[in-house]
Order: sequence, then structure tokens, then C-alpha cells
Amino acid sequence: MKSRNLRLVIGVLISAVFIWLALRGLHLPDVWVSLRSADYIWLIPSIAVYFLAVWARTWRWDYLLRPMKQIPLRRLFPVVVIGYMGNNVYPFRAGELLRAFVLRQQEDVSMSSSLATIVVERVFDGLVMLLFVFVALPFAPLPSDTIRMVVIGGSVVFLGALLVFFAVAAVPQRFMTLTEWFANRLLPERFRVPIIDFAARFIVGLTALRSGRGLVMIFLTSVVIWLLETVKYWFVMHAFDFSVSFFALMLMNGVVNLATTLPSAPGYIGTFDGPGIAVLTLYGVDAAIATAYTLTLHAALWLPITLLGIYYMVRIQMTWADIGRAVDAGRDDGGDGVAMETDTPNDAGIPEHEVTH
Repeated sequence: MKSRNLRLVIGVLISAVFIWLALRGLHLPDVWVSLRSADYIWLIPSIAVYFLAVWARTWRWDYLLRPMKQIPLRRLFPVVVIGYMGNNVYPFRAGELLRAFVLRQQEDVSMSSSLATIVVERVFDGLVMLLFVFVALPFAPLPSDTIRMVVIGGSVVFLGALLVFFAVAAVPQRFMTLTEWFANRLLPERFRVPIIDFAARFIVGLTALRSGRGLVMIFLTSVVIWLLETVKYWFVMHAFDFSVSFFALMLMNGVVNLATTLPSAPGYIGTFDGPGIAVLTLYGVDAAIATAYTLTLHAALWLPITLLGIYYMVRIQMTWADIGRAVDAGRDDGGDGVAMETDTPNDAGIPEHEVTH
């Protein structure tokens, strides 16, 4: 079985487990009654707030990309939307590779460098999710040991990743020396240059982490993004017959998005819905209402940006086959077809490389 198919099977199995855990013992006709009685007018402001958060994501990415190239937000926004659409229709966050691929095609930015900025985004997103959980704890204590383990595991992973990135950004030359040492001693010759080139370009994408002002801006923007998304949760809640505190919704948002970092079927099926339903029911919300709310929230998060992403794909004449090309490009040679051609130092303090297409 090809590795891509194996990953898909693993993701589908994990999604199936989450769905089974969420729906076992549930009376589905009650869920249908809750869905039919919902006041869907509340979806309009929720979608508006969500796209405001997407615009904030675009600004944050622009800030991370500035050491490489400053791109007008009106040109960067469609690239972000296409990337999130890719996450929604392909497993294993293939949209992140698609976003970097489209940026290379449209703006001639190194794919491996832009991937580094996307990884930094994910780390800060994870840290803000953990912050939401810890801020909410005095008002909405963690209701189960399983959720507590998710939070502890997420804390270790995201804090560890951030510390590694800080270290690499602070001493890029040492990291490159170490990479070259390992590559020359442990890797076959045909892999050495691609790995070293990828590492060099990846470090360029971490340049923003070397600025204290940059770190503050990225963190504050991440907080704004996720507060706006929690406001979306709050608007959708008003469509249903239940009420929990905003802090409980912050906790739900944090737990759900930590869970979606796990492999899953396309669109985060199961990994989004199962934890969301579990958090609400553990705070006393009827299981049928919690399920109807979570499914509606998931659809409101998934459908609008997916449709807009497809529109932008058509507008720039992309095809579905390009998503496969993006995945292959991200896997092969750092996605850039790079070759060492100059030794001019850049802002990251490492040799600059030319991109060839």
C-alpha cells in the first residue's frame, strides 16, 4: 500500500473512532429535532466573524513572510483561502503544502521558506489554544481525564517546538553546521544537497522569530484570530436552545483544535465533532443538542471557506491535480528544485539560494 493511501486509511480509522465515541448511545431522531428547530439566521454573523479571522490570518502570514517578500494582502488572501480549502477536502493538512505551492507559483517565494512560516503559525495557534484552556480553567474546569491528557500532551509538543524554533532562529549558522555534519555522515549522497538546501531555506522562514517586536505581533494576532473564532462559536450557540459561558466555549475551541492536529479523514471529521460534543455534554448540555450544535458549527466553519477556495482556484486556473503536485513538491527537494548558486548572506545569517523553476 502506498504511503499516501496508508495515511488516509489511518486518518479514516481515527475519525471513525472519534465518531463512534461521540455518537454511541445517542438518540439520532432527537438530533434531527434540534437541527430542525435551530434559528439559522445566527449563522450570518458567525460567518462574517469567521472571515474577519481569516483576514487576520492573512495579515499574520504577511508579517511572517516580510523578510522574504512583502505581498499585498489582497493578493495573499486568496492564497490563504485556497490553503484552508485544501485542509478541508484533503487529509493530513495537505492544504498547508498547497498554500506554499500556490505562493511559489503566484509570488515566486521559496516553498520551503514559506512552509517554515506556516509551521510557526501552527505552533502559535497551538500555544494560543492552550492559553485559552488555561484561562478558562478557573471558570470552566476540565471535565474529564481524557481532555486533561490532550491538554498536557499539547503543552509538551507546542512548547517544545517553539523552543526549538527559537534556538534555530537565534543561531542559524550553528544549526546549518550541525545539519551539514549529520547529512554528510548519515545520509546517502543524493539526499545531502536537497536536505541542506531545504534546511537553509527553512531557516529563512524563521527570520521573524529573531525580533522581539515580531514575536509580540505574531502572538497578539494569534490571540485575536482565535478570539474571533470563539465569537463564531458564541453566535452559532444562539441558534440552539442552550447556553454556556464564553469561557466554556474558549475551552471547547481549544480542545477541539488541539484534537484536530491528530490524523483524520478530510475535513477533520470526527476529531472536530467528537471532542466538541464531549466538552458540551460534560458541562450539562443535552447530548442531542450538543451534537446538533457541533455539526452545524463544523459545517459553518467548513462550507463557506471551501466554496470560496474553489472559486479562487478556478480564477487562477488551478486544477485538483495541482493539489497532488503540491504534496509531491513539498516532499521532493523541499519543493523548490534548488541549487546553491550564491553565498550572499541574508537576514537569517545563512547563504542565500536561488530558486529555479
